[in-house]
Amino acid sequence: MVETLLIATDGSDAAQVAERYGVALAQKLRAGVLGLSVVEEDRAQSLRAPALGIADGPVAAVEQFLHARAAAAVQRLAGLARRQQLECDAEVLRGAADERIVERLRRADLLVIGRDGEHAKRRNPLLGSTATGVLLKTRKSVVVTPATANFDGPLLLAFDGSPGARIAARMTLELARRLERPVFAFVDSKDRSRTQARFEQLHRLMANLPTKLHEIPATLGRPDVKILEAAQDARAGLIVMGAFGRNRISEYFLGSNATAVVRSSPVAVLLAR
Repeated sequence: MVETLLIATDGSDAAQVAERYGVALAQKLRAGVLGLSVVEEDRAQSLRAPALGIADGPVAAVEQFLHARAAAAVQRLAGLARRQQLECDAEVLRGAADERIVERLRRADLLVIGRDGEHAKRRNPLLGSTATGVLLKTRKSVVVTPATANFDGPLLLAFDGSPGARIAARMTLELARRLERPVFAFVDSKDRSRTQARFEQLHRLMANLPTKLHEIPATLGRPDVKILEAAQDARAGLIVMGAFGRNRISEYFLGSNATAVVRSSPVAVLLAR
């Protein structure tokens, strides 16, 4: 049951998309909102190089800017929440962004975070972003929003029959009820009988779905590409999938379909745990 959302922001344009998406989601779910921006002071301290015998850079000025930006970011988020008649407990913390977000997520049921943030142009395609660090460290469900995310639209569930996919199915059922959205289900299996068995399993898991479950069987090709194509065809506003599928070891090292979808998706992706 999603009762409290944590929205993380660094004040960037990409983070503002996450702010809007998170507030819209909280409003529809009638959930509480926590807001967080993290000041990574190590960035200012990197302007010191005593071993090289050179003068320090403008450490104090950079620290002041980082704190001011973080404060402005949470104020913007709180203001957005208030305009939607939501209470928002927003705060600024210091430290490593991914670690502080994971700590605060213990107080919430779901995190909404921008995929790219302020380092969008320099983002490592495999590792390095705050969002990636959070995804590797948290045990909570996370919604990752790209800059092009749009809150409206159906839900697309990517289902492969794994334990993680079953968790995603249960979360999709909850969201479909509370958001009043249609659900499309993509089943990844190239074997026809296995595909049918998974759809039957999915129908049992989602027996209480208030609307028809629209089936999208897999075709030949990479699963992550097919999931994105299915989302585009359904005009989905959110892709829901398990954070861990059938190969948890490869997923830890970012070799999973989930990671590939998050990295490339033009719509928001919920990784369910």
